[in-house]
Amino acid sequence: MFTGIIEEIGKLKDVKKENDLFTLKVSCKKVLEGTKIGDSIATNGICLTVTELGSDFYKAEVMVETINSTTFKDLKSGKSLNLERALSPSKRLDGHIVQGHVDGVGEIINILKRGNEIVYRIKFISDNFKYIVQKGSIALDGISLTVSKVGENYFEVSIIPTTIKCTNLIDRKIGEKINIETDIIGRYVYNFINTKSENKITKNFLIENGF
Repeated sequence: MFTGIIEEIGKLKDVKKENDLFTLKVSCKKVLEGTKIGDSIATNGICLTVTELGSDFYKAEVMVETINSTTFKDLKSGKSLNLERALSPSKRLDGHIVQGHVDGVGEIINILKRGNEIVYRIKFISDNFKYIVQKGSIALDGISLTVSKVGENYFEVSIIPTTIKCTNLIDRKIGEKINIETDIIGRYVYNFINTKSENKITKNFLIENGF
């Protein structure tokens, strides 16, 4: 589990493929502190398990399915990566609950500077789009953000300069792909309300129970 508050921008040093398994080597420093083999590090919003540690890198193995369903399929050496260690019980939950399970890949279709903020418009054609709501939480490449607008097959996020500087958004351009994870709490609520069962919440149910 993660918070979506990026700790460090790392760089992809190498990608090796052996049969149906990819091994990523990520150059970094801060996220190595206190990390041991078997720990999880969110890498561009994807939960990866550390398989090897060095003084300035970690390695993680990635299945083909993960490669094909995320922006990892476009990764090249030297690419900047958002990194975050797994949430510890003593850490403040400054962002929102992020699992590191990508729901799909979106496309940056517009970047607009508006005063002191930058607005990113993301095209996202997916069945998971229904979980995106205005003022709700969303993770883009692992970054915890708030949805500022929802349109037809797109949504927007308004980002402060500090977030831009502290993440790989500083390098992102129109036309590039980005990993999207919708809010897990929103998904649970949606499914609970829309699942056909005897316990389904309806308007009459709420009225009868004093709401």
